[in-house]
Amino acid sequence: MRPRPPIKGRGIFSGTALIIAGLAATLAALVFPVWSYADRSGTTGADVLSARTETTPYGPLSARDEDLVIRVRLAGLWELPAGELAERKGTTPAVRTAGQHLVEGHTTLDAHVRLVASRLGLALPNAATAQQQDWLAELNAAQGTDFDRKFANILRLAHGKVFSVVAEVRAGTQNSLVRDLADDANATVLDHIKVLEATGYVDFAALARDLTASGPPSGADSTPPAVDVASAIPVAPSPAPSPTLPPAASAPPPASP
Repeated sequence: MRPRPPIKGRGIFSGTALIIAGLAATLAALVFPVWSYADRSGTTGADVLSARTETTPYGPLSARDEDLVIRVRLAGLWELPAGELAERKGTTPAVRTAGQHLVEGHTTLDAHVRLVASRLGLALPNAATAQQQDWLAELNAAQGTDFDRKFANILRLAHGKVFSVVAEVRAGTQNSLVRDLADDANATVLDHIKVLEATGYVDFAALARDLTASGPPSGADSTPPAVDVASAIPVAPSPAPSPTLPPAASAPPPASP
């Protein structure tokens, strides 16, 4: 019996099928990692890519980074004048020392945050929030040991809440300027926590309850106020001659990267 002649085209069809199968496998390999990553909890598209993230010479600048810069400025706008009040009204050396640390720390930190803002092209507020102004009014009205107690507890609670915010931004930011600012803010806040506790007036039981209560970090509202540099009014923290934070508009000119 003679061998059956090969069917024409079978080799061509087989080769084509192999090529198609190979392309399909390649496509699946490319698509699957993207799908599986986006499907993980906490890694949705909104988390991975933020529409508010901007490119800067110092690395990506996220909305959370910008929020920290604004909050550092806001903290100084009320904590520095609170420190001035403690220097004048504190009834013990420890309270007056804590006030001195707040004034010195926020004077230095504010110069840093204004430099960062100028390099990143961010506008900064020149007035404390309504909540912060209420705290200052409460401290202004207090006298004697009542002032000491309110000063230590209001400021300690504020620093305790912002401490975790600074650490969170420091852990995740990709911007080198924000990292440096967070390092500075972290050291300043920790120093202030220690000197406030050293006054002996901190109610740690009440502090623990307040820190676990729901709400935005003390020292800033849940949403930072809109910044209008043109209409901003520099803060006047105290009627007594003492250091005050310069307006944000006077920040140093942008420096080359």
